[in-house]
Amino acid sequence: MKTEPSIRPSDSLRHVRYEIRGRLAHRAHELERQGYEIVSLNIGNPKAFGFRTPETMRLAMIENLAEAEGYCHQKGIFPAREAVVMQQQERGITGITAEEVFIGNGVSELIDLVLRALLNDGDEVLVPSPDYPLWTAAVTLNRGKAVHYPCRPENGFVPDPEEVARLITPRTRAIVVINPNNPTGAVYPRPVLEALARMAERSGLVVFSDEIYDQMTYDGAEFVPMATLVRDTLCATLSGLSKVYRACGYRVGWAVFSGRTHPAADYLKALELLSSLRLCSNVLAQWAVQTALGGYQSLKQLITPGGRLYESRRAILDAVQSSRFLKLQPPQGAMYGFIGVDTSQMPDFDDQQFALDLLEQKHVLVAPGVSFNVAYRNHFRVTTLPDSAMLRDVFGRIDELLTAYASAPREVAQSNVVDALSRFK
Repeated sequence: MKTEPSIRPSDSLRHVRYEIRGRLAHRAHELERQGYEIVSLNIGNPKAFGFRTPETMRLAMIENLAEAEGYCHQKGIFPAREAVVMQQQERGITGITAEEVFIGNGVSELIDLVLRALLNDGDEVLVPSPDYPLWTAAVTLNRGKAVHYPCRPENGFVPDPEEVARLITPRTRAIVVINPNNPTGAVYPRPVLEALARMAERSGLVVFSDEIYDQMTYDGAEFVPMATLVRDTLCATLSGLSKVYRACGYRVGWAVFSGRTHPAADYLKALELLSSLRLCSNVLAQWAVQTALGGYQSLKQLITPGGRLYESRRAILDAVQSSRFLKLQPPQGAMYGFIGVDTSQMPDFDDQQFALDLLEQKHVLVAPGVSFNVAYRNHFRVTTLPDSAMLRDVFGRIDELLTAYASAPREVAQSNVVDALSRFK
């Protein structure tokens, strides 16, 4: 009998991970097909929990449907780019025009493009740990090396600029700043951002500032746009419609270049070339940008006391406070909690095994902390998108499982966890 040759994937994927939609998520889908109801807290997907995109954005697309049937400019339609410029100018960012704005199919596509245009083999990029794992994956896929700078739990997940500076080598090309942070919800203080900006300027690093949660802050936390601080090097601000405007499926993001753009002319031409190769991003959804940025900001109703996101966040804080197993640095922004487990009561705790057990036994899907490129194994991330009642129920299930762990401690080898997950492709 003739054996079919296997088709091997590219070696470039060998060290690429995205566990948020990985094997645990595949197992969750399998359980759903079997009839189980799974509470999926692994992804920040507002639509899945009943949030709606503002009506005015949908109307803007309908009204411009006839204008969306052909390709547009590779950087995006002018009204969308100009709206982004106006937003940046209102925030005190000067010296930019529509020519410095690139519209992409979500920030995800732009992360890949801005790195692909920059990196050569072995170039290093400073990436926070924990990070949104697409940044690490995109650096790796584009032949670079992600060098993780720690944002330690004991420091409120805020980086120490002096510690970051010690990681710079002659191969370092850029630094990634995620603020407000995913997965931790940390909002970086102005002095920390200023120190990072000066460090990048001294070393000639490109600053990639991921600000997709820019307006999503709580209890008076101050969001400081990185581009207001970076003057003597290139700064790329990345944001979009997905989170603040609850329009993940529209796939609209933007990258705005400010600071020292003239010495970066060749780099920006390379980025435009890559943008041209994919012709253009989703034209129809771009017509929602001007309305979104210039219209009523309905998010404010969600992030203040009494608002859905604010109250869900408070439900998580209350649940953690009442648990004898959990700890949490209160998230000041974004839509996540990066929750720690007190390992003094269960020293063999493993975040991947916990996530698998929680899924199999309690039908709750979370993202284990190791998914976010950290060395420790006692954290997991949940989204704050469910309503308060659902979150109280979820944390009741979490405490039940941890109580079982504490009353019957067991040692689980990491290889056993990997073996269990490998069944779910």
